[in-house]
Amino acid sequence: MPEGSIDEPRVQIPIQKEDKVEPIRQNGRVVAVKVTPPGGKPYYLIDTSGNGNWMRRDSLDTGLAVPMFPILEFE
Repeated sequence: MPEGSIDEPRVQIPIQKEDKVEPIRQNGRVVAVKVTPPGGKPYYLIDTSGNGNWMRRDSLDTGLAVPMFPILEFE
C-alpha cells in the first residue's frame, strides 16, 4: 500500500475553521456530520446512500409522521 493512502475514500467538506464539527457514527462508520457555526444554527451533512455523496440538511427530521390515533379498537 503506498504511503499516505487509506482504505476509506477521502472527503473534503468546505467548513470554516471556527465551526464546531461533530461526526455521527454508526457501527464505526461516519454517516453524518453536525456542523455548528459560531453564533449560527447547526446543520447536518448526511451520507444518505453510503457512497460518499454528502447532502446538507437543516435537521435530522425526515418529515415522516406516524399516525398516533387508534385505527381499530377491540371490545
